[in-house]
Amino acid sequence: MAHPYHHALSSVRKWGGTVDDYLPVHDWFDASKAITADFRHRALRHHAEGIFMAETIFGPTLTLSTNRIIPTRWVGEQHVREDLGFIPSFADWVKTIRPEPWMGRAQRLEAEVAPPSLDQVAA
Repeated sequence: MAHPYHHALSSVRKWGGTVDDYLPVHDWFDASKAITADFRHRALRHHAEGIFMAETIFGPTLTLSTNRIIPTRWVGEQHVREDLGFIPSFADWVKTIRPEPWMGRAQRLEAEVAPPSLDQVAA
């Protein structure tokens, strides 16, 4: 499994600049290793929606130390492709999750949280 530093080195080879120009984005993609330290951590951000989320967090472009401006999306796409070989959708990840009974045990809250009826308010 690649370290964010190695992804950043790869970015430097592609677009110039320094490791520090890219490390925050690559660290963000791999921060989910704090939740589960195996390949499953990638389900949280290693997909198309995660790449767009990175744009929301880091902005649509990155200004490198060389003053070159590149799309943040390029960096996210590079990271995901290096780890997975392609860019999946979130749906690609979800369809591989085996449903467990506890996942569908939602309680009905409508009666408990429904606003009072007009008859109840008038009383």
